[in-house]
Amino acid sequence: MTEIRVRPLTEADWGQFRAIRLAALEESPEAFVAKLADEQEYDEDFWRARMRRAQRMVADVDGSDVGVLSVGVLDDAENTAEIFGLWVRPDWRGRSVAATLVRSASQQAAEDGYDRIAYWVSTDNGRAVAFASSFGFRPTGRRRPMRVTNGADGEEEIAMVLALAEDRAG
Repeated sequence: MTEIRVRPLTEADWGQFRAIRLAALEESPEAFVAKLADEQEYDEDFWRARMRRAQRMVADVDGSDVGVLSVGVLDDAENTAEIFGLWVRPDWRGRSVAATLVRSASQQAAEDGYDRIAYWVSTDNGRAVAFASSFGFRPTGRRRPMRVTNGADGEEEIAMVLALAEDRAG
């Protein structure tokens, strides 16, 4: 069996993150708010600043990057981390890369002291909802309009939350 390794990226790894982020935007433009042409123009200072705003994690197999995700702080939810920017190379989809990334992100968030981790998914994307549900993520009542660049209107996403620890005080 092929080993999927996940490692956190540091600010010094900005070039590696840039490369996989641009690959994701090129392959799946509809999945991201950002546009490839814009992000190709950003300089090193921008990418370094981006690395400092959230934890970036990359999955690799035999030294080749096959997936990425980011973990940040959910702005308006107390002690909740947020998964975003999840992408897996098409030739590696369905081969546990996304699952390995989500497990690693959840573990890191718990180690960092977060009580919950959130993952926003499109209400129309049954596959993403099922994927999140398979980890124990449960829908909340929180919804927001999807931020899309392809002109689609009226789509919504829902926050799904996973409890990371039952009781830290005990």
